[in-house]
Amino acid sequence: MAAITYDRATLVYPGADRPSVDGLDLQIADGEFLVLVGPSGCGKSTSLRMLAGLEEVTEGRILIGDKDVTGLPPKERDIAMVFQNYALYPHMTVADNMGFALKIAGVPKEERATRVREAAKILDLEEYLDRKPKALSGGQRQRVAMGRAIVRQPQAFLMDEPLSNLDAKLRVQTRTEIAALQRRLGTTTVYVTHDQVEAMTMGDRVAVLKDGLLQQVDTPRNLYDRPANVFVAGFMGSPAMNLVEVQLTEGGALLGGQPVPLPREALSALAAEGARTATLGFRPESVDYAGAGEGVPMEVLVVEELGADAFAYAQLQTGSGDAVVDKTITLRTDARRTPAKGEVLHVTIRPEQAHVFSTATGLRVSQPGA
Repeated sequence: MAAITYDRATLVYPGADRPSVDGLDLQIADGEFLVLVGPSGCGKSTSLRMLAGLEEVTEGRILIGDKDVTGLPPKERDIAMVFQNYALYPHMTVADNMGFALKIAGVPKEERATRVREAAKILDLEEYLDRKPKALSGGQRQRVAMGRAIVRQPQAFLMDEPLSNLDAKLRVQTRTEIAALQRRLGTTTVYVTHDQVEAMTMGDRVAVLKDGLLQQVDTPRNLYDRPANVFVAGFMGSPAMNLVEVQLTEGGALLGGQPVPLPREALSALAAEGARTATLGFRPESVDYAGAGEGVPMEVLVVEELGADAFAYAQLQTGSGDAVVDKTITLRTDARRTPAKGEVLHVTIRPEQAHVFSTATGLRVSQPGA
């Protein structure tokens, strides 16, 4: 096991007009489970492949422990990678698949068998060791791929969207198994996903990337409660945070024609940059419902009932005069008493749960609760 360091690591593909990964500075602690997340093309898989030695670093360094591995080939980095497509050999048994890397490395047969049995016990694969991959389910194949990584006893596990080929129910089950397994083994793990729910539920910390740039790295809770910018605020959380551009007033802002108080330090920061508007963010659960004539009116378009939870998607009119636009807002409602389509809800935002961002820079200018 070892810590991992990206030190201003940059990759520019030949002929590209901008870096795929741009000056990545990231420290991953020994034994930590870190998730790289972001939309397609953000550089998360490229960052992982740079760490694995599958992509050449253009500038900067990558360290595993105290060792600079930037110029080393993959086989000398002491890492094990789990891919999206499992990459199992179809003609080999589960046991042979799991032990193949050890065989290539010259590990004696008895030791190979012992390590394979130990990994199979951990992964509940003991009864499948003599089967071929075609006789296994998708989830079992993924566990075999995990087993192949475990038997190598590497310094780090690298996982590139390993659950994307599984159906929704199995994906939830398997991500729980992977997170529990990593905690048992204590092996440093870097995990790539585009699914922010997966990221929030698995990682000790989550690093959010966009266009090759690291936006924020923090615990799942802090990313949710204190996003650094509009992108992180809108990306992390399901359903996403509501983000609305609002006109500033002397004591706050106007939302749907109704005054909304904003923290004093946010107004001071916005005034310092000469802003007349700001971006107001609030989570679907960060609202209270008021009577008619109070709060901000929003008309319900559709209600999504999820059993224990229910979400209303409502239409808010923002702006004024010729600049009025309709904005869809997501609101958490009582699952036992959901509103009807076409009903007008009157909403107030809890002041301590409001987020304020600069419209010009996208950066947060107030912390919720301030």
